[in-house]
Amino acid sequence: MMQDILKQITLPEWFGVLFSVIQVLLARKNNVNNYLFGIAGILLTLYVMLTSKLYAEFTLNLYYLIMSMYGWLYWKFGKQKSEMEISITTTTEKWITGGIVLGTFILFWSFLTYFTDSDVPVWDSLVSAFAWAGMWLMARRKIENWVILNVSNIISIPLMIHKELYLYAVLTSFLFLVAISGYIEWQKIIKSKANAE
Repeated sequence: MMQDILKQITLPEWFGVLFSVIQVLLARKNNVNNYLFGIAGILLTLYVMLTSKLYAEFTLNLYYLIMSMYGWLYWKFGKQKSEMEISITTTTEKWITGGIVLGTFILFWSFLTYFTDSDVPVWDSLVSAFAWAGMWLMARRKIENWVILNVSNIISIPLMIHKELYLYAVLTSFLFLVAISGYIEWQKIIKSKANAE
């Protein structure tokens, strides 16, 4: 059975997952170059999601592509032309995050239900809605990005298994664990910065 599963995995899946693993490990370490590997992984994942009829995931990856470019520039330069520091989400940003989740869910669910042949419109829409919000927080270097992305990861793991994208299910499980350690790592950075001041 394992041999059959491995035979189903395409080269774009293997390399998409590899680049995604490198990206998230670099993000955990607060390394701005995480975005460069992310962009490579996203381009490959776009192809995989389209051929799997995961249209919200496809659109999510287009968004990831845009946010990765934005995030790289924002982390590098931000408003003050120096690297942005990790920070805690403000009340306004929390409201924006909630709006992103709700708005993108409604948009994706409506589109997938009425205009595509998706067999998982609610599931696909939920994964994407939380991931859109989490990626926005990541690009703004907010520690809560790890929490929101993990909500998406928890929903995504069984979806990837359902779609027989086992390597992406393994990747998402890995991302779940890295997000936990990323949150802990970023918390330490915030505390050490506060102690130094």
